[in-house]
Amino acid sequence: MGSSAQNKQNGVGRRDLIKRSAALGLVAVPTMSFLSACASGDSDSGNKVEKGKKTEKNPLGVNESAQVEFVLFDGGFGKEYAEDANKIYEKNFPKAGKVKFTTTQTIQPVLQPRFNGGTPPDLIDNSGKDQMDMGVLVGKKQLSDLTTLLDSASYDDPNKKVRDTLRPGIVEMGQFEGEQVWILYYAYTLYGVWYSQKALDGLDETYPETWDDMLKVCEKAKRKGIAGWTYAGKHPYYLPFSLYPMIAKRGGREVLDAIDNLEPNAWKHPAVKECFEAYYELFKKGYILKGTPGLDHIQSQTEWTKGKALFIPNGSWVENEAASTMPKDFGLTVSAPTGIDSSDKMPFGTIWASGGEPFIVPAKAKNPEGGMELLRTMLSEESSKNFTSKVKSLTAFDGGTTGIDLSPGLKAGVAALEKAGENVVNPRLQDWYGQLQREQIGVAVLSGLLAGSVTPAEAVKRIQDFADATAKDDSIKHYKHQ
Repeated sequence: MGSSAQNKQNGVGRRDLIKRSAALGLVAVPTMSFLSACASGDSDSGNKVEKGKKTEKNPLGVNESAQVEFVLFDGGFGKEYAEDANKIYEKNFPKAGKVKFTTTQTIQPVLQPRFNGGTPPDLIDNSGKDQMDMGVLVGKKQLSDLTTLLDSASYDDPNKKVRDTLRPGIVEMGQFEGEQVWILYYAYTLYGVWYSQKALDGLDETYPETWDDMLKVCEKAKRKGIAGWTYAGKHPYYLPFSLYPMIAKRGGREVLDAIDNLEPNAWKHPAVKECFEAYYELFKKGYILKGTPGLDHIQSQTEWTKGKALFIPNGSWVENEAASTMPKDFGLTVSAPTGIDSSDKMPFGTIWASGGEPFIVPAKAKNPEGGMELLRTMLSEESSKNFTSKVKSLTAFDGGTTGIDLSPGLKAGVAALEKAGENVVNPRLQDWYGQLQREQIGVAVLSGLLAGSVTPAEAVKRIQDFADATAKDDSIKHYKHQ
């Protein structure tokens, strides 16, 4: 988590990256603990296919007769965009045959045995609730460095490198330390508080900027039989999508940097407890939809689109993921999190946005050049436009919107980013310490906070204890903002 100007060694900080960024897209769901059992360091493999000859049309030197294997997370974006990219790849490399393409909603359980056995696929969309822990994968040298891809000619213009066609911040998001790039985030995601403009208009209210106003809106909704909030109770690590930028708004972005860096007492900053107390008040006043702790992300979104709750913390993939239950006149809108009051360190509009939907090429992939080439194909203008038009999200490709009518949620997200300006935060805890973020902070603590079984003071202590244990664990690779 933390949002300060990270990766300064590359000459550009996160604040500048977002300031220069003009659009948004979707997704990224946090990481999950992966593999105490994962195969370790050695990235050599005797099972790799021979490399092909590099040409202008084949800058990565793909073996034109070797099949490529691609495993996609089947989530909010669906699989059609990937299937379309596969067809382009197959047309370009007809001797390689069909792309071996599979989808799954359980990345870790399906792929961990293959990592252990040294036979992973060539390209993986490592997303979803069962995704593999990025920090562990990088620390155990399980991934290929994507610098080769980034420095190759772009799909549309041989005079441009792939890295020069990407949105600001995408390359840096894939770095953990140093210059190597381990992950390519294909989408650009905005996280915030999503709501129906029609529902808010029905209450004759505007989106609340202070917490007192939030409580007033929730009380007004309650009197009309509408809950103020719902969330993915079975996946409480969705709560940080609005909670973390709220903490930054209250105490400054340096609070999130300290949390990311696992600094002693970082979670004991007054801003953390104040924001925990604000969320706890939603429970105490009965403003959370009854039964929410037992709902998964789809169920909570469905209750929300049915008008049973006003607000839901989520990522910008929600527009596509909840499309089947969302009324045409819903008026999908997103806002930055409500703050505490006018004494907050950062202004209203402070929001979390970053690259999302992480694609990786395993170090022991049989055909890593094929995996990178398929990803290069996906980063073309044609594939980017296809993705945006079909799933209501922009990609890492910096462009690809000409002639496309932006959907309501995407328009709202662009407006939210414009309002935020420099005040965009980019927490990294989910990338660096997946188990801490999901299982310990999310499941073990935040779920109880919103269900009333854990007080704000207890939540602070428990999370700080978890963070301290992670910081002292020598078996875990540790990272810090530069």
